[in-house]
Amino acid sequence: MNAPLFASGAFGDGVSLAIAFAIGIGFGFALERAGFGSARKLVSQFYLNDMAVFKVMFTAIVTAMVGIWALSAAGVLDLSAVYFVPTHVLPQVVGGLVLGIGFVVGGYCPGTSLVGAVTGRLDALAFLGGVLAGTLLVGELDPVLNGFVESGDLGRLTLPEVLHLPYVVVVAAVVVIALGGFAGARWVERRVAGSAPRS
Repeated sequence: MNAPLFASGAFGDGVSLAIAFAIGIGFGFALERAGFGSARKLVSQFYLNDMAVFKVMFTAIVTAMVGIWALSAAGVLDLSAVYFVPTHVLPQVVGGLVLGIGFVVGGYCPGTSLVGAVTGRLDALAFLGGVLAGTLLVGELDPVLNGFVESGDLGRLTLPEVLHLPYVVVVAAVVVIALGGFAGARWVERRVAGSAPRS
């Protein structure tokens, strides 16, 4: 039986939720151990003196991309059964800007705010309260916002489809970009550390 196991009927909603809960707990633990439950660590990204967020997120993207390609190539994963969020360019750009501004101002993203709140950080708890309030507000405004949110539906799009390139070529290109990005991040960290005033 090929993955995704839920789509192929290997287990039902209950087991799926239990697995998701276990993965979520593990992910939260990993974030906290990496220091991502601290706004100080997270906003260091924007001061360019600690690019850990960039490195971790890009590593996650590359790992997932290579893993999905390898499993698909081995016939273990049926890519056609994997759910992709439909592409709505303008609404998703606006959503990304709102999330990014919130990240810069508040020092957290929704996931890291939950991690910080669980470990007792009051700033994270306040941020999480803002996330919940914003979620409720958007839910209430759904009749007004829905037309914009659903506008420009381009359906399921992937980079290989958009670029008209084989999946393996796109995966290799992203890996090369990631390696360059990691080298660039280290260079930026060294430059910023070298230009910082000595106390």
